[in-house]
Amino acid sequence: MSHSFEIGTVPVGRGKLFLIAGPCVIESETHARTMADAIQRIAADLHIPYIFKASYDKANRTSIRSFRGPGLIEGARILRSIAQSTGLPILTDVHTPEDCLRLSKALGDVEAVIQIPAFLCRQTDLLIAAAHTGRAINIKKGQFVAPADMHHAVDKVRETAATLSSGKPARVFLTERGASFGYNNLVVDMRSLPVMRRYAPVVFDATHSVQTPSAANGVSGGQPEFIPVLARAAVAAGVDGIFLEVHDDPTHAKSDGANALRLDKLKPLLEKLLAVHHAAGS
Repeated sequence: MSHSFEIGTVPVGRGKLFLIAGPCVIESETHARTMADAIQRIAADLHIPYIFKASYDKANRTSIRSFRGPGLIEGARILRSIAQSTGLPILTDVHTPEDCLRLSKALGDVEAVIQIPAFLCRQTDLLIAAAHTGRAINIKKGQFVAPADMHHAVDKVRETAATLSSGKPARVFLTERGASFGYNNLVVDMRSLPVMRRYAPVVFDATHSVQTPSAANGVSGGQPEFIPVLARAAVAAGVDGIFLEVHDDPTHAKSDGANALRLDKLKPLLEKLLAVHHAAGS
């Protein structure tokens, strides 16, 4: 059974590598729009389908004092405005079942992906609420979940969608972002990629996979020098898309700057990934 579909003009699971990229969090409307425009130009030059991502609320920051974002209403307004002006699909994460419907209504008729954070991938009510929006859903694999067990999350979404009056099949995909063994580190097992592709299209998050959670005085660090290595390996293994947190000034980013890819490194990395994708026979 084919699990391929489209998100706006972005084909998912059709053999063409696609990109999800943007800053971790909406720092300001100006910054989010600047990043969306810059990444869109790069993606267009390389003919790679592109979804802009940014979070309106980072609810799982290590410290209570950390910047979280503008909140759902203002964040949705900014994301909707960017989607309308650029024509790009957008992606943002939710944390409660109630927020799924609120977000979907606030975004209106723009093409949007609802993302289930890794820590919440087993939350049945959240998955069901996301499915009820009828939007595409990206479920991040929990750092604590075996790849084969992710079919349960996919089944929850698909079975819910099958009960809706619209009769439309669920558009759901999975994202790998590393496994945690504690000790402030993550490890990527490339075997997880073909395992999860049995159930749904798979995206590889090359930036969160190099995160070192809570490693530096209660603030997550990262090893961005390994982003290209892991991204190339994942594309060679046959993923459908690549997920990158990208920032023009990671040192001063308000969230996850330590593991973000610097904007000026995005195009050369994508060129290499497209070459690997072609060499691997898509």
